[in-house]
Amino acid sequence: MASGGGVAAARAAEEPPPSEPPAEQKPPPPPQPPPAQEFSFLPLVHDIIKCMDKDSQDVHQVLNELKNKFQEMRKLISSMPGISVSPEQQQQQLQNLREQVRTKNELLQKYKSLCMFEIPKE
Repeated sequence: MASGGGVAAARAAEEPPPSEPPAEQKPPPPPQPPPAQEFSFLPLVHDIIKCMDKDSQDVHQVLNELKNKFQEMRKLISSMPGISVSPEQQQQQLQNLREQVRTKNELLQKYKSLCMFEIPKE
């Protein structure tokens, strides 16, 4: 029986460790924004005005397109990362990050001044 456990242990030792963490640990990629022309409402507004000038029946269709575009943009905005963070919280995060950068720069300068590292001159 002892040899059976040894074989399992040997197989486990042969398997390489997973190179990436499981998918549930990775944050989802941010949604890709649509091309810039999709953010413009002006062409639809222009079409609505043209339809109204012509007394066209297409005005209802174009109004629905505009309404749908507004709904799509609302969805896109609500799915943006950090949209739920208040401006005050954003300022606090920014201040914290700047403080971390300042501290790390100070430590880097301190380590450089210890002369423990030889920096090659090119």
